[in-house]
Amino acid sequence: METFSALGGGFAVALTPFNIMLALMGCIVGTAIGVLPGIGPLNAIALLLPFCLALRLPPESALILLTAVYYGSGYGGRITAILLNMPGEPSAVLTTLDGHPLAKQGRGGAALAISGIGSFIGATLSVVAMTFMSVPLARVAVAFSPADYVALIAFALSLLGAVGGVSAPKAWGAGCFGIMLALVGVDSGTGVERFTLGSLELLGGIDFTVLAIGLFAIGEILLLVETTMRAEAAKIGGGQRLTLKEVAFCLPAMMRATGIGFVIGVLPGAGASVASALSYTAEKRLNESNGKFGQGDIRGVAAPETADNAAQIGNLVPMLSLGIPGSGTTAVLLGALLMYNITPGPLLFEQRPEVAWGLIASMYVGNVLLLALNLPLVGVFARLLSVPASVLYPGVLALSFAGVYAASNSAFDLLMAIVFGVLGWLFRKTDIPLVPIILGFVLGRMLEDNLRRALSLSGGDVVALVESPVSIGLWVLTAGALVWPLIMVLRRRG
Repeated sequence: METFSALGGGFAVALTPFNIMLALMGCIVGTAIGVLPGIGPLNAIALLLPFCLALRLPPESALILLTAVYYGSGYGGRITAILLNMPGEPSAVLTTLDGHPLAKQGRGGAALAISGIGSFIGATLSVVAMTFMSVPLARVAVAFSPADYVALIAFALSLLGAVGGVSAPKAWGAGCFGIMLALVGVDSGTGVERFTLGSLELLGGIDFTVLAIGLFAIGEILLLVETTMRAEAAKIGGGQRLTLKEVAFCLPAMMRATGIGFVIGVLPGAGASVASALSYTAEKRLNESNGKFGQGDIRGVAAPETADNAAQIGNLVPMLSLGIPGSGTTAVLLGALLMYNITPGPLLFEQRPEVAWGLIASMYVGNVLLLALNLPLVGVFARLLSVPASVLYPGVLALSFAGVYAASNSAFDLLMAIVFGVLGWLFRKTDIPLVPIILGFVLGRMLEDNLRRALSLSGGDVVALVESPVSIGLWVLTAGALVWPLIMVLRRRG
C-alpha cells in the first residue's frame, strides 16, 4: 500500500499540464533525434541540460523532459533501421534483420507499428517492475562482479552464430572481425597503440556511428546502385497494415523480451545492445521450425524492439536506487540530478519523493504519449520510401555523411565511413553478415574492459573468471551455445 500511495503522489506531479507538455516535447524531440544518425540521446540530453538550468525548471520537470527524450529516441532510431536498413545505434542493429526485409516486402508500416507496440509493452511492463522492485533488483545487480560480466558478454558473443542469417562459421568470423575493429586505438590500460597503422586519427579508435553508417547505409546504397535503384525501390513500401492477429502472434515473444530486456538493463554497463541480441536469438532458437527469421518474420522486429525499450527503463533502476549509472545516457541523467544538488540512492525515494516517484509516474504517461504520437504517423513514415530513388538515396547518403561529421567533426571519419561502405558492399556480395560485425564491435569493448577489471582484482589469476556460481552458469550456457550448432549439423547428417 505504501508503494501505491507513493506512486499516487508521483502521478500528482506527472499529470500537471506543464509536466505533461514537457513529456510530450521530450517524446517528439527524442523521436526526431533517433531518426538522425550520429546524434543519439546522450548528446541530445547533454545539449538540453543547460537549457533546463537556464529556464530554471524544477528538478522533477527537468528529469521528466530528459528521460522522455531518452526513451523517445529508442523508437525514432527504428524508423531508419526498418525503412532504410540504417541503424543509428547498436540496439537497432538487430531490428534491421527482419525489419528491412519486411519493408522490402511492402510491409514497412506493419514493421513500424509492431515496433511501436513492442516498445510500449516492453517499456510499460518494465516501469511496473521498476515501481515495485527497484531497490532489491539494484542490490542484486551491484553484486555482479566484473568476472560475471565477462561470462555474460561471452555468452552474448557465443550467440552470434544464430543472428547472421547464414552459416554459423561466417557469422562467428564476422563477429571476430568486429572484435578486432574494437581493439583499434590506444590501449586504455597500457597506452600501447593497436592496429593504428601509424595514423594519428586512429589513436582514439573507431566510432560506432562511422562503422554502422558505413556498413549499412553507404554499403546499401552502393548495392542498390550496382543493381537497379528503381527495381529495388519498387519493391519497398508501406503496404499492408498490422493486424490484431499478428499482434497476438507476437505477444509471447514480446513478453519474453520484456523479461530479458529489463533484467539485462538493470545490470550496470550491460546495455540495450546485449538485451536485443539475447532476445532475438532466444526467439530464433525457440521458433526455428516455424519461423523465417532474417527473411521478414515480424517476431524478429517485435523481440529486439521490446527488449531494447525494457532495457532502457532497466538502466534507470541502478541510477535511481544506488546512484550507479547503467549506461552512458543514464550517466548524463545522473549528472543532471547532481547539478540540482540531488544525490541518487535509496534515500532519494524518501527525501525527494516528488523527483523519484514523479519520474516513475511520468514514464507511464510518456509511453502512452509516445504510442499515441507515433502509431498514427506510421503511414507517413512508410511513405518515405515512395520518394523516387533518385531523390531518396542521395538524400540518405547526405544524411549519413552529416551524421558521421556531427558525431566527430572529423573529415577523416568521412573517409573511414566510405571505406566501411565499400567493405559492407563486398560483404553483402559474399554473403558475410553485417550484424555480427556490429555486435562484435560493441560487445568486444565491453568484454575487454570487464576482463581487465576482473584480472586486476584477482592479481592476474584467470581462475577468478569461474569462481562464482553466476559466472559458472553463464560459461556453461556459453559452451552449450557454441556446441549446439555442431550437434544440429551432426543430427542432420545422421
